[in-house]
Amino acid sequence: MPGILIVEDEKELREMLKVYFTKRKYTVLEAENGKDAIVHFKPSVTDVVITDLIMPEEDGLKVIMKLREFKSSIKIIAISGGGKVGPASYLSLAKALGADAIFAKPFPISSLASKIEELLGEEKNSEQLAQ
Repeated sequence: MPGILIVEDEKELREMLKVYFTKRKYTVLEAENGKDAIVHFKPSVTDVVITDLIMPEEDGLKVIMKLREFKSSIKIIAISGGGKVGPASYLSLAKALGADAIFAKPFPISSLASKIEELLGEEKNSEQLAQ
């Protein structure tokens, strides 16, 4: 069962994503900020990270960089409402730092789910090619 780590300081959004992906048979871990995500990251059970970019404690850009150090094959999706300057600049920076996909809030949860399936499918295909 694939594992998803949701890093989001907005409790309602984090809970909604958790319920949605749990119902779809994913193992779901949560962190309410970037510091929590980095400290409690479990590489062995996490295949995909969905991280907000603007959060207290530690921002999502730092999360992307740190988690890539811990597990280079991790799939990372950055999400952002952008704060005062809008999401585009933060999301493009996240992409440059290694996010596999980016979504501006609000986004259709079905689009996020499709992107996760696509990213996990790519991972399976590359593992099969390596054998």
